[in-house]
Amino acid sequence: MSFSSDAWARNAALYEKTRTMPFNQELASGQLDEHALRHYMIQDAHYLVAFGRALAVAAAKADNADGVVQFADAAKNAVVVERSLHDGFMKQFGISADTFNATPLTPASHHYTSYLIATAWSAPYPVALAALLPCFWIYAEIGRDIHARAAQPNPYSAWIDTYAGEEFHTLVREVIASVDRAAELASAVTVKAMHEAYTHAARLEWMFWDSAYRQGTWEV
Repeated sequence: MSFSSDAWARNAALYEKTRTMPFNQELASGQLDEHALRHYMIQDAHYLVAFGRALAVAAAKADNADGVVQFADAAKNAVVVERSLHDGFMKQFGISADTFNATPLTPASHHYTSYLIATAWSAPYPVALAALLPCFWIYAEIGRDIHARAAQPNPYSAWIDTYAGEEFHTLVREVIASVDRAAELASAVTVKAMHEAYTHAARLEWMFWDSAYRQGTWEV
């Protein structure tokens, strides 16, 4: 069994909790509170910069030239391409640049971004990739799931279409293949660490959406 197949099977219950959590259910129905969506958009834009940094570190650690190019391009897309998408969403939902810049990372966002950057810097290349994988893979699967059952018309159709699209899914399949290749070359100890990193990041995906739904902030 490939690493990715094993990781998905091990975390199937966690994925189901993520798929059916209120944020994603109400996004599909079009009934998600717009304030929750605004909260999510701001935090996700902050997150993508940190995600891009972690991808850039992974690119520098890559064990071959293809990996350098793949993850350097992914870092660029996270910061430049997806940021442009967020700019469109922010205009649609009335989020000004001043509001964005004045909004700090929430506890959930801070935890997630700190974990990814720390893992990218400190862990072996295969473990860094395993930590980055849930953001790609879970987004792709959630996007397609929501797209298949989304109410029409839906005020959030632009977001849904982005993550359900074939271009994004092609990227995700390429990342999965790279993670599986890294796992095949890794020791048993490293593969164990990869599974731990994948599960921790998948939990943080759930926490990120849950925090957006609750519009979480620092309590002190």
